[in-house]
Amino acid sequence: MPKHGKKYTDAVKQLDPSVTYEAAEALELLKKIAPGKFDETVEVAVRLGVDPRHADQQVRGAVVLPHGTGKTRTVLVFAKGDKVKEAEDAGADYVGAEDMVAKIQQEGWLGFDVAIATPDMMGNVGKLGRILGPRGLMPNPKTGTVTFDITRAVQEVKAGKIEYRVDKAGNIHAPIGKVSFGTEKLLENLRTLIDTLMRVRPAAAKGQYLKGISVSSTMGPGVKINTQKITA
Repeated sequence: MPKHGKKYTDAVKQLDPSVTYEAAEALELLKKIAPGKFDETVEVAVRLGVDPRHADQQVRGAVVLPHGTGKTRTVLVFAKGDKVKEAEDAGADYVGAEDMVAKIQQEGWLGFDVAIATPDMMGNVGKLGRILGPRGLMPNPKTGTVTFDITRAVQEVKAGKIEYRVDKAGNIHAPIGKVSFGTEKLLENLRTLIDTLMRVRPAAAKGQYLKGISVSSTMGPGVKINTQKITA
């Protein structure tokens, strides 16, 4: 069993483990008990009624949070020709083609948070699968990071686009802002994510789909949310 510090223990004492809070109440409580001395990230964990072992029950995609995540994300674009200038004008931090592929392969460079690629670059970018894949950095059409609409892709990432993907246990983990955000902003971000997950519910998923939701700060305990009321 991991041993928690005094601040975490004190935060847990302020929670009632038998209660599932309404979303706004849970977020206000989370902000109150966050133990870190820095502006902690607020994260949500959603337990879905899916079996990820089946391809037709995979849940994966991306959503633009209305208030962003509070973090500035560094964007790399794999492109060539006219798309290079388009990427630069859109605000990409790094742009390149074979030169960037080589930099990652040979130097192990990973100085970016999101990678975007035009479809014609995927033949080269595919060589980086073993490096980028395990880190969740591989461009993918399902998340809108393989596209010729570079301007839109870069601007969405900069505006607060996040990716979500169900893990082997049927859970989704995602950031929805910072502790310094107002409760209303966190609530709007949370509802945007939950609404998106409801819209992409796999047809093959049977029974209760939204099984559990909890929010936590980087250093704090989880606060359970009433799943019925958040979708009402």
